[in-house]
Amino acid sequence: MGSIVYLSRIETFSAAHRLHSPSLSDEENEKLYGKCNNPNGHGHNYKVEVIVKGKIDPLTGMVMNLEELKECIKITVMNVLDHKNLDHDVPYFKNIPSTSENLAVFIWYNIKDYLSEKSHEGKLYEVKLYETEKNVVIYRGEKSDD
Repeated sequence: MGSIVYLSRIETFSAAHRLHSPSLSDEENEKLYGKCNNPNGHGHNYKVEVIVKGKIDPLTGMVMNLEELKECIKITVMNVLDHKNLDHDVPYFKNIPSTSENLAVFIWYNIKDYLSEKSHEGKLYEVKLYETEKNVVIYRGEKSDD
């Protein structure tokens, strides 16, 4: 019976966006998002923490090679989001608001898809996205019933 361990890797990236929902009027967007609805957008220095969970491989002593996790984050997060305008450079955000909640979900599925193609014990457990030091979103792949 193996021990279950949580392995974490943190990276930072910078991205710009404008909080704006295409389903709302300009007036509703301005009222809802305030200064974050500025037509010129604004930026953040995000911090993302990716946590994988799994049994320790008795041969390697690892849940997952940290270099593999580092490469995964580089390909699925850094190359896609760093120094980008989320609304203009990331097709996922063409029709949905680029909120931190939606960004965490986007990151989750990018990483999950990448990891599912690899063979190792580690499974994606959590994505923690820091928009600021005080504003944090956590996503664990859960979906609502409605």
